[in-house]
Amino acid sequence: MDLSERQKDIIEIVKKNEPISGEKIAALLGFSRSTLRPDLSLMTLSELLIAKPKVGYFYNAHRVEPFIIKDIKEKKVEDVMSIPVIVSSDTSIQDTIIKMFLEDVGSIYITERHHLVGLVSRKDLLKTVIGKMNIEEMPISMAMTRVPNVAYAFSNDSVESATKKLVEHEVDSLPVIEFAGGEGPRQLKVVGKFSKTLISRLFLNIIKNEM
Repeated sequence: MDLSERQKDIIEIVKKNEPISGEKIAALLGFSRSTLRPDLSLMTLSELLIAKPKVGYFYNAHRVEPFIIKDIKEKKVEDVMSIPVIVSSDTSIQDTIIKMFLEDVGSIYITERHHLVGLVSRKDLLKTVIGKMNIEEMPISMAMTRVPNVAYAFSNDSVESATKKLVEHEVDSLPVIEFAGGEGPRQLKVVGKFSKTLISRLFLNIIKNEM
């Protein structure tokens, strides 16, 4: 059973306002009670909602949570991705370190002419500092992991498949990319970021029943 958007809205309303009557649900959604009757009947029969006469509808978390998990798995990366932190390849290692800590991120994406050419992590930057490199003058391109050795995701990938990439490649984040036009080799344009932190938040919402 796949939930419609209206049915998801009904669940959210019941969860926040239980017990709540069908009339109040309809009023909050801007529909008539008769319009919602098939949805409420189906969701009650499926035990997603519990209906008590003269009391109202209640949220049944044990039945709803599997649908929430399925919904998250099928979401697209573009629905949940965050804003990437990017520097150009000629930025100094020192300035990149400063940006990383100011933005409080675990990795930064490196571009040339707005195209992805590499990625640098906290571990990469730590190695440069330990190696006593001249971080004030040396460009970040000397410390980054270069494309094509950077794992990435596409905006239309599912959250499930992108999460598998995080695990398989043992990385904290994936740049979300799209192919830029033009002649010659396809260029990668960074449009977002998909991270372990983001996945943790999604599943924390499940645990807390906040989805």
